[in-house]
Amino acid sequence: MTASYPRASEVIEAKGFFVNNRWEPVESGRTVPVVAPAEGVVFAEIAASGPQEVDRAVAAARAAFEGGAWSRLSAVERGRLLVKLGQAILAHADELTALEARDCGKPLKQARADIEASARYFEFYGGAADKVHGEQIPFMNGYYVTGERAPLGVTGHIIPWNYPAQMIGRTLGPALAMGNATVLKPAEDACLTPLRIAELAAEVGFPEGAINVVPGLGHEAGAALSEHPGIDFIAFTGSPQVGVLIQTAAARNHIGCVLELGGKSPQIVFEDADLEASLPVLVGAIIQNAGQTCSAGARLLVQRSVWDKVIPLVAERFNALRTGAPHDNPDLGPVINEKQKGRVEAFFARAEAEGVPLLAQGRRQDDAPEGGFFVPPTLYGPVPRDNHLANEEVFGPVLAAIPFDDEADAVALANATDYGLVAGVWTRDTSRAVRVARKVRAGQVYINAYGAGGGIELPFGGVKKSGHGREKGFEALYEFSALKTIVIKHD
Repeated sequence: MTASYPRASEVIEAKGFFVNNRWEPVESGRTVPVVAPAEGVVFAEIAASGPQEVDRAVAAARAAFEGGAWSRLSAVERGRLLVKLGQAILAHADELTALEARDCGKPLKQARADIEASARYFEFYGGAADKVHGEQIPFMNGYYVTGERAPLGVTGHIIPWNYPAQMIGRTLGPALAMGNATVLKPAEDACLTPLRIAELAAEVGFPEGAINVVPGLGHEAGAALSEHPGIDFIAFTGSPQVGVLIQTAAARNHIGCVLELGGKSPQIVFEDADLEASLPVLVGAIIQNAGQTCSAGARLLVQRSVWDKVIPLVAERFNALRTGAPHDNPDLGPVINEKQKGRVEAFFARAEAEGVPLLAQGRRQDDAPEGGFFVPPTLYGPVPRDNHLANEEVFGPVLAAIPFDDEADAVALANATDYGLVAGVWTRDTSRAVRVARKVRAGQVYINAYGAGGGIELPFGGVKKSGHGREKGFEALYEFSALKTIVIKHD
C-alpha cells in the first residue's frame, strides 16, 4: 500500500467544533497542537472546546432528539444512514488511512484495518437498527402489555487516542442506531479521523444535531461533557483513575454509564498447546498498536513443563521485531507521545533495578525518524508474581512471561490482577479449555485464538477494574436504550 500523509490543513485545521453539521469557532479561540508520534513534530492543530462549546453541542443534540428531524426518522431510515456512512468511510479509505497513521503513528497496514473496522461498525449497526424488537408480556385478563427498547436521549461519548477511527464507530454506531443524539469528545492526542468522519456523516445526510463533536483537552471539554446535566448516558474508554471521575459525575446526575478501563490480559499456554498456531498470536497480541491496546495479551502464562521449549521460541520472535515509521509498515510503530514513552521506559528501569530477567528485545529501524517516540518490544521472564510487570498495565509493547504448574495454578494466576478484560487459553484438551474459560474472570475468553479480528459482533467489556457494561454486538444496543413497559387496559 502506498499513501502519503495529508496535511491537517487539507482536512480539519482551524475548523473549531462540530455542531449541527457545521464547524463553529470556539469562544476562547485557543487551539491544541497535534504531534506526529513517528516524528515528534507538531503537524496540525485542533480547537480547544470548553464548557460553552459543550453546552451548545448538548443543546443541539437535545433539539435533534426532541422534535428535530433526527427524532422523526424511522429505525429503517436511521439504519440506512449508518450504512451510508460506512460506505463513505470506505470510499475515503486512502485519505483516512494516511491521516490515522500520521496521527497515531500506526503502520499503514494497521491504520487501513482500523478504517475498515470503523466502516464495519456503522454497517453492522445500520443493519441492526430495525432489528431490536420488543416483546408481549403475559399479564392479567383485560390487559395488553408490551416491552419496547426506547432511546435514552442525549448520549455523551469520551474516546481514547489509541483507536480513534475504530472508537467512533464502536461508540456512536449503537447509540445512533437506537435513536439517541450524540456528543463526542475525542482524545486530544489523536482525533483527526473522528473529526473527518463527522464531516462525512453530514455529507451523507445525517440530520443536524445527531452527531456533535467537541475536540479539546480532557480536563476541560471531557470534564464538562461528563458532568453536563443535559446528558442522559455516558460511554467512556480510558484509565481506571479517570473512570472513577466519569462514574462519579454520572452518579451526580443519576445517569448510567459504560466504562472500559483497560486490562492486564493473560494468555495461558498449556503443555499440549499447538505452538505453531499460538506463537504468532502470542507475540502479535502484545505488539499490536505498540502495545497500546486495552485488550493486549500482556501476560504470557506458560506451563512449567514446557517453559524451556516455549520461551526461547517467543524470544526469537521478539529479537526479530522492528519498530519504525508508519510508511515502512514495520512490526510496530511508536507510542503516542513523549509522556507515554517515558512511562514505558520507567518500567524498563524499574525492572532492571529489581533484577527481572530481560529475555529478548526488538530494535528500532535504522531509518526511523530521530524525534519519534519509539520503544523496543521487550520480553521479560520469569517475572515474579508480585512484581509490577505482572500486575500493572504498561500500555506498551512489554510482555511479562510467568510459569505456572497446573490448571488450578493457571486459573489462580490469570485471576490474580485487579483487571478482567480478555483472556486466551491455548490447549488441545477441549474439556480443560472450557473449564478454564469458565473459571477465568474476564469479559471475553478466547480458546486457541485471541482478539478475533476486532470482533465487532462480539460483546466486549470487563469485570473488576476493567470496567462494566458492554460494547460491540447487540449488547451495545441494549446499553444505549431502556426497556419501556406499556400497559393497555381493554374490555
